[in-house]
Amino acid sequence: MAATAFIGLAFLLLQHVSVGEMFQSSLMLDMANILLDKYCFPENLVGMKEASGLVNQSGDILRVTDPQTLAAMLTSGVQGALNDPRLVVSYEPGTSAPEPIDLPLPSREMLIALVRDSIQFKILDNNVGYLRLDHIIEEDIVKVVGPILVDTVWKYMVATNAMILDLRYSASGKVSGIPFIVSYFCEAIPAIHVESIYDRPSNATKEIWTLPSLLGERYGKNKDVLVLVSRNTHGAAEDVAYILKHLDRGLLVGEQTAGGSLEVQKFRIGPSDFFITVPVSRSISPITGQSWEVNGVFPCVAVDAELALEKATSILAVRKEMPRVIRKVTELLYAYYVFVDHVPSLASRLAQVAGSAVNSEQNLAEKLNYELQAISADPRLVVSVSSGPPVTTDQTPPEELPDDVSYLQQVVSAVFQVDILPGNTGYLRFDMFPTESALMKLRPYIVERVWGAIHDTANLILDLRYNVGGSSAAVPVLLSYFQDPSPPVRLYTVYNRLTNSTREFVTLAGLDGSSYGSRKGVYVLTSHRTATAAEELAYLMQSLYRATVIGEITSGILHHWRSFHIENTNLSVTIPFINFMDNTGESWLGGGVVPDSIVLAEEALDKARDVMEFHAEVSRLVEHTGALLNAHYAIPEAATKVSSLLRSKWLGGLYRSVVDYESLTAQLTSDLKEASGDHRFHVFYSESAPKVPEEQVGRVPTPEELDHIIQALFKMEVLPNNIGYLRFDMMTDAKTINVIVPQLLDRVWNKLVDTDVLVLDMRYNVGGYSTVIPVLCSYFFDAEPARHLYSVFNRSSSSTLEIWTLPKVRGRRYGPDKDVYILTSHITGSAAEAFARAMKDMNRATVIGEPTIGGALSVAIYRIENSNLYVSIPNLVALSAVTGKVWSVCGSEPHVMVQANEAMGVALGIIELRANVPGIVRTAAKLVDDNYAFAETGAKVAGQVADLVQDGRYNAINSEMELAQKLSEDLQKLSGDKHLKVAHIPENLKDRIPSVVPMPIPPPDMLEDLIKFAFQTKVFDNAIGYLRFDMFADIYLITQVSDLMEKHIWSKLAHTVALIVDLRYNGGGSASSIPALCSYFFDGGDPVLLDTVYNRPADTTSKIWTIPWMSGESYGSKRELILLTSNDTSGAAEQFVFVMKTLGRAHVVGEVTSGVCHPPQTYHVDGTDLYLTMPTLRSSSPDGRSLEGAGVVPHIEVLAATALETAKEILKSTLHGRS
Repeated sequence: MAATAFIGLAFLLLQHVSVGEMFQSSLMLDMANILLDKYCFPENLVGMKEASGLVNQSGDILRVTDPQTLAAMLTSGVQGALNDPRLVVSYEPGTSAPEPIDLPLPSREMLIALVRDSIQFKILDNNVGYLRLDHIIEEDIVKVVGPILVDTVWKYMVATNAMILDLRYSASGKVSGIPFIVSYFCEAIPAIHVESIYDRPSNATKEIWTLPSLLGERYGKNKDVLVLVSRNTHGAAEDVAYILKHLDRGLLVGEQTAGGSLEVQKFRIGPSDFFITVPVSRSISPITGQSWEVNGVFPCVAVDAELALEKATSILAVRKEMPRVIRKVTELLYAYYVFVDHVPSLASRLAQVAGSAVNSEQNLAEKLNYELQAISADPRLVVSVSSGPPVTTDQTPPEELPDDVSYLQQVVSAVFQVDILPGNTGYLRFDMFPTESALMKLRPYIVERVWGAIHDTANLILDLRYNVGGSSAAVPVLLSYFQDPSPPVRLYTVYNRLTNSTREFVTLAGLDGSSYGSRKGVYVLTSHRTATAAEELAYLMQSLYRATVIGEITSGILHHWRSFHIENTNLSVTIPFINFMDNTGESWLGGGVVPDSIVLAEEALDKARDVMEFHAEVSRLVEHTGALLNAHYAIPEAATKVSSLLRSKWLGGLYRSVVDYESLTAQLTSDLKEASGDHRFHVFYSESAPKVPEEQVGRVPTPEELDHIIQALFKMEVLPNNIGYLRFDMMTDAKTINVIVPQLLDRVWNKLVDTDVLVLDMRYNVGGYSTVIPVLCSYFFDAEPARHLYSVFNRSSSSTLEIWTLPKVRGRRYGPDKDVYILTSHITGSAAEAFARAMKDMNRATVIGEPTIGGALSVAIYRIENSNLYVSIPNLVALSAVTGKVWSVCGSEPHVMVQANEAMGVALGIIELRANVPGIVRTAAKLVDDNYAFAETGAKVAGQVADLVQDGRYNAINSEMELAQKLSEDLQKLSGDKHLKVAHIPENLKDRIPSVVPMPIPPPDMLEDLIKFAFQTKVFDNAIGYLRFDMFADIYLITQVSDLMEKHIWSKLAHTVALIVDLRYNGGGSASSIPALCSYFFDGGDPVLLDTVYNRPADTTSKIWTIPWMSGESYGSKRELILLTSNDTSGAAEQFVFVMKTLGRAHVVGEVTSGVCHPPQTYHVDGTDLYLTMPTLRSSSPDGRSLEGAGVVPHIEVLAATALETAKEILKSTLHGRS
């Protein structure tokens, strides 16, 4: 890229300048060499040297007479080519190239003087430290003057509560000083990688980390640090600012920095007087992966540099006040907020606001509001910024009205405007709400002069457009006049947090004058001026479904909250203390009342007349819609319910919010769907009668159109393993099918009919004509007997039509035996849905995908009265041939529910699985035959399972999990053994395979604690010992801990006179420890035969004997021993019980054991995720009986919960008898 740009630059120059003999042709190559060796982005320079050579070979080089012009042109060119403004070419005759000079460090005294000149500090108000650095001191100087700086400057800074670090005038310094500054604002551990610097001349990258040790104390990471920057902040100071910003350790205030470099050098270009300034190193931040060079560092708070200090101090002042502000807001919430249960959560959220992120009072208010709204969602609860305390309304009580009758009558006449409009429509306007005392005095005259004039009107317009509100005392009175006298109606409820009281308002009894009732139309006019009590009335009339509100959104000014000024700030918090709930229990959280019809206030009266006229029509339209349902809806009982609901909603005022045809159609459609559960209902407006789809007869295509139709509608493919795939997206009518069938058979069907499996893709089929359904279905059944697919009930004719398969079809049938899969989606509808459902009901296809749309049959469209409204009503309903129930409303539920885009993959997986199922089942049966502990039973079960395969028991398997469940059921039913089972264990759960993962042996330091935890011992009255353990351990582990067990367990029990061993919760484990445990309960001498175990896979029999060695004292064979059991006692535990009972050494009390005995063996069924678990070992008693599958029956059978008490009573009685 750089090479291309460089060539373009050179050719551009060659076209516009003439030759000057003073320039050497090597100038371009020399400049390229410098850049290649020194420029800190070498990756941008690939091909530059070769490009320079090509330019020189192309002709005379740069014919420019003025060297300054040439320098400017070269600067422009190289900056443009490399997009780096730091690259500058200059012409400086008589100037020698700068040579790096290693100057010795000045004396200590000079260094101290120089450092003091570049550092200023002071302590500002509120113990804020101010530290100005005009130079970033390098490492060597820090080592010399560091102790003095700590003693004279830093010890004062570190004691401050916050710090302002001023880098506005810092334009010089060295990289080596960066870690010293940054480290003071970070913790010692862990070290942080804050910078990487690539140096081109050395081709090396240096990493800069925070330092583990420093002179003096660190400022730490918790106190506020604000960094002041300006356009003069340059180089190493920019790096410091960038690092502190992105470590979230410093808030930058001021201007965007200069965008300089860590190090730039000037080089002479060859032997000429031209020089080029090149950045030789670059910053690569490990924090952000980006660099501040060229673009500079952007401040967090942008202000002019000269105002930065003032802004920083104001930010710190806000942060200092923030804990007090949050504390005060929290106190106010606990004292006043109406939703008391929200306050603890609000307080918790407020406490989490980070002060380090706040940069102004406005910013603090925004953060507090975010947290408040996250919990409350209450727009009334808000923190705001104002220039002074909130303005409070004048609370001076109004003057009392005199008792003069004439005066009171004049007040009523002046306040209330009453008129009777055409059509016997009353009009009432009043512009304020009276106080409660004024209302009591004016009430008789209001009833006489106002209410008496309008209460007999047919409709009423209540004009609140100019009503600014007032006392709410009149609201329940007015509401009561617009309800029936009885029964009482709950109007609204008010909870007052200040008084902690709840008041429920209901309609008032004994009103003066007649009520307006609940049936006549009321139209409330509003504007943006409508406020307080006036908007309360508008809101409640609307929420009670008693009025239609028309006009503008109201002001949203309620008297439900109080505002509190937070001292010493410009912040105020507004807290609602009243919860205003309508009759449904919904809380009104303020905000203006949204009218049912939003129009300009000056247009509201005319709009009210229009809506009033429209409402007269709505009643008839709703009534006629219900009549149409009763006459035509396919489900009569639902029609009655829905029409009744429509009438009920109209009488209840729920249609008062309807103001035009658009809102009426939406309301009717919603109510019809909600009440019926049938989404096919639809009410719409049309100025011309719509064409009914059923009347549109499909046109028979011409021969020329057939190719296009077949190609467009049918997508066919034969997949590997002879799997047919057919997608069609429309159900065309039977007449068209008859016309195109020869070509359809030739080009589509004949290529699919010989496949072994067929996938019908109807995911994109939205339906069409139901006449084609019996034709399609017939191809998948034999000609005889005919199959009843479904029935169609036509409500209009009250007739039922049964749909059957056809005795004859064109072409060959697919037959009834080969698998068919139908893919569906949520848009599969109409006739496509009916086809899928019929095939599913007849068990002829496996449906995979999403539930279908639920619109299997067509609808009829009826005009509502003589209006331009029409309603689509399902007049046909499909009934299942199997259940007789309606299924067209709810749609077809697939056998396997997956996302539509996954359906094809799932279908192919099921096809592969079903092909393998017979082999899988036979493999499992062979494993049972070869390994089941009871050979005769295993052979019988295996044979019966093979018969089930032959009978098609497993033909419709859809997953390995389903196969595992079904095979387990069959194996357990056939064998009578609940422990013979199959599990489906996916690859990610292989660690849960039974008997596969061995139990790890704990480390030695854990064994003693494990023994204490695993064994419970007690000694009851009469020296009766008690031992409980819930698992049998491996004999190897037992031998490792025998001394510990003797010390902590056996020594406590060895001298008891009787022992209860509790195995009720013991699920088994390793049987290898049974001989050792049994041996404790027999006398020494000849070994005792404990058990004979037959191993079916190995076809061997082994005998288990007591062992001669034991750790600790033997319990012997004379003392009483009782074993407690339950239904959960299994494996090695019940083998132990079986042995001890069979040998007569113990009494067994409790429940029959599980019947597992020996640990079962698990076998992997090859090529699947199925695992077959079965008993392969069995114990035999002297009489040949075995406990596998049967369990051990106790001597005394009681509930497991009472077994211990029963054992104690037995031993108490036995021991008492002996004494």
